[in-house]
Amino acid sequence: MIRLNSKEEEVMNIFWKLKKAFPKEIIEKISPPVPPYNTVLSLIRKLEKDGFIKHNKIGKSHQYYPTITKRVYQKSILGHLFKDYFGGSPERFLSFFIKEENLSEEEVKALLEKYEKNKGK
Repeated sequence: MIRLNSKEEEVMNIFWKLKKAFPKEIIEKISPPVPPYNTVLSLIRKLEKDGFIKHNKIGKSHQYYPTITKRVYQKSILGHLFKDYFGGSPERFLSFFIKEENLSEEEVKALLEKYEKNKGK
């Protein structure tokens, strides 16, 4: 799966939140500076071409909806980062995360407890 740029991710997050939307509804939710209508429409068409969304024709308009879940996208992107930047090593990944976020020993323990609690779900 391809990695989306920041504007594409913003639009996809809007689609995931709204479930389905017309282009003008997307434009209403985009954070400033809001690109011109035609730019947003081009972005939506690219997302459709790349397989992230599809549309239903309603009158003269198109209502778009996501074809993949946010979870599937997150898993794909995180998988690539994990493999490409951490060599697939959980130790390297966790060590980097703990150092970068300056997590205390208590915070790490809390995360492990949360993991253990949710492991079977």
